[in-house]
Amino acid sequence: MRVLGIETSCDETGVAIYDSDKGLLADALFSQVKMHAEYGGVVPELASRDHVLKLLPLLKQVFQQAGLKPGEVDAVAYTSGPGLIGALMVGASTGRALALAWGVPAIGVHHMEGHLLAPMLEAEPPEFPFVALLVSGGHTQLVKVQGIGAYELLGESLDDAAGEAFDKAAKMLGLGYPGGPAMAAHALKGDRQRFTFPRPMTDRPGMDFSFSGLKTFTLNTANAQRDAEGQIDAQTICDIAAAFEEAVVDTLAIKCKRALQHTGFKRLIIAGGVSANRRLRERLQVMVDKERAQLFYARPEFCTDNGAMIALAGCQRLVAGQRSDLSIQCKPRWPLSSLDSI
Repeated sequence: MRVLGIETSCDETGVAIYDSDKGLLADALFSQVKMHAEYGGVVPELASRDHVLKLLPLLKQVFQQAGLKPGEVDAVAYTSGPGLIGALMVGASTGRALALAWGVPAIGVHHMEGHLLAPMLEAEPPEFPFVALLVSGGHTQLVKVQGIGAYELLGESLDDAAGEAFDKAAKMLGLGYPGGPAMAAHALKGDRQRFTFPRPMTDRPGMDFSFSGLKTFTLNTANAQRDAEGQIDAQTICDIAAAFEEAVVDTLAIKCKRALQHTGFKRLIIAGGVSANRRLRERLQVMVDKERAQLFYARPEFCTDNGAMIALAGCQRLVAGQRSDLSIQCKPRWPLSSLDSI
């Protein structure tokens, strides 16, 4: 089955074509990061308008890249939620209209299921079952995965997601938006031993997360290092970034270890924008080696929002016989555990 995937849940417009037999045929992405950086974060209305401008050109691009004529697909998959309602409506209405015009079925895809299945785009995909760590700007969750749709939430952030915490910490240090890549780049030049940051909620049982206190600690540390003019020297900024990153990475690794031990599974996948963080991958690799487990993740371009993961996730459900009706349903909030298994 050949599936067109459309992703417009936030600030990236993604389009791709996935073939159930041949794999990914074409993929195109436009990021709105530069536009939103001026405001220090995503402006929903601007995001929606930009999706309108970029979606059709990207659709033409992927069909040309795949060597296909528009409409030469068997189905259309689009992100139905969670996400920004205006942005979701752009992709959902376009996807539903194209499917109707071409006379093919359509299906709304859960954005986080797309992320969860993204490592399956790689040459050596993980087999079920596994533990999934979903880490992005809006979500931090540990999920027990028995199969597609067979999800059990083991733990989640009680406040900010890890990616959101990176963004806010970066803003405190004057590093701009998006914060994750900026913090990681500065952390590479920092002394990870100079400051000791807390590892939130690791001194108690369970697999939930909390990063709000870590943000407060970062702010207090930064303020304590300011000179008479309120400035922080460049090396200190790098040292704080390194300490912050180390605390987040250690916290995630500790909870992932608990999840593996709790389930008895020997496979861990990480997905979402923060899964591209090099330090996180290194730390988790050390942990899974000690646990005699395996670590899987997608290539960097498929860690952030993209159309390929939506096409893949949609294809799995379409092949199983699932379809969406003619209505356009967008769900800004949509629990992963509510999905049907296949």
